[in-house]
Amino acid sequence: MIAVTSTLVGPAAPARAAAVTFTNPLAEQRADPHIYRHTDGYYYFTATVPEYDRIVLRRATTLQGLATASERVIWRRHSSGEMGAHIWAPEIHFIDGRWYVYFAAGRTDDIWAIRPYVLESSAANPLDGPWVERGQLQPARSSFSLDATTFVHNGQRYLAWAEYAGSNSNIYLARAVNPWTYAGTPSLIATPTHAWETRGYRVNEGPAVLIRNGRVFMTYSASATDASYAVGLLTAQANSDLLNPASWTKRATPVLTSDSRTGQYGPGHNSFTVAEDGSDVIVYHSRNYERYLGNGYDPLSDPNRRTRVQRVYWNADGTPNFGVPVPDGLTPVRLRAHDLPDRYLRHWEFRVRLESNVTNLADSQFRIVAGLSNSSAVSLESTNYPGYFLRHRNHQIWVERNDGSNLFRQDATFTRRAGLADAAKVSLESVNFPGQYVRHRDGLLYLEAVPDAAGRASATFALD
Repeated sequence: MIAVTSTLVGPAAPARAAAVTFTNPLAEQRADPHIYRHTDGYYYFTATVPEYDRIVLRRATTLQGLATASERVIWRRHSSGEMGAHIWAPEIHFIDGRWYVYFAAGRTDDIWAIRPYVLESSAANPLDGPWVERGQLQPARSSFSLDATTFVHNGQRYLAWAEYAGSNSNIYLARAVNPWTYAGTPSLIATPTHAWETRGYRVNEGPAVLIRNGRVFMTYSASATDASYAVGLLTAQANSDLLNPASWTKRATPVLTSDSRTGQYGPGHNSFTVAEDGSDVIVYHSRNYERYLGNGYDPLSDPNRRTRVQRVYWNADGTPNFGVPVPDGLTPVRLRAHDLPDRYLRHWEFRVRLESNVTNLADSQFRIVAGLSNSSAVSLESTNYPGYFLRHRNHQIWVERNDGSNLFRQDATFTRRAGLADAAKVSLESVNFPGQYVRHRDGLLYLEAVPDAAGRASATFALD
């Protein structure tokens, strides 16, 4: 079981400029990804390598730039004794002027004696090192434990990790004395209880913290690391005692899970970062095929977990919405009405309408691709129904499957114009009905001419 952690703290992300999109996967054969955005203008990325023998690091000034950034080995496993096997789930933090890498490792003489360890560097650029081994997280754990992370809340630094007790992998939390030492008796704040947390193994692991909207959100991963793997959510009020298990509530269903429609399986082991446009981003791994533990298949021997990124959205009640693991390729956007800025385009029984607080997030996400009938124009592909596109039919807007006909290709192709009511936004003009635009009216979407100011406002959308 491999998992990783990360922390975002503070108020909600600032107002954004144009939405940033990414192309997935960000990195092949890189599991348990962790991305840290530093004040030096760089993103730092580390992850588990399939050989489980070293810790790698790369950096870039943009998230997408990490895909092609050169990678450097900053540490290798020991040839004997502790830290000599199963080098898992590194993550990088900058604390009090120094860099720290948390990772899990076994021993050469007992590869399953997994414990959490910490490296430290005072280098300005952590790719340059050198790195000092601070050793095992202290006080040392006496059983299989991994996935140590750290975060600060209300002026207090915490350490969290996963550890086996009996047949369960649980999540523990403690106050930190320094980046590698905790004080007092750790609090058990989560244990696998739901059916979706106990497939293959009974697992809660890989805590990752996101502090927003007066609450502390802790995601975690559950079940075996095959297609059963999924992300769950714990929530505590920001003013509560985080070491009191009663402060935490667990959502009964996963927040990110395998999706056959988008071709992503076993999403998990996530961290969080902030994109260049200020939006929150979840970083995780998945495979693009469905396999399960058993019948000769061992997911820990399968190297094909891939690092992926996508935006985190926020529900009206202040809780995070992760949607579905989006398809490979360009990440989707949402179209928000210019004149009703709390409302988004979404499909409902394939008819397109305008609604606020779309909790089934993927219904409101579309990937902007080259136009089906004209590559200089655009088409909008559904996220949760790949191969289905926004199209007009009888001047109504629908999301329908591409039937390959010339009529469909034309109906589903639009010229992207500067927003008719705000040039910083976008309007969509039909290629086969020039002068007619996608616009909302009475809560539904139509293709119509928009001769007046109100009509132009209804045909203008922000890309989120």
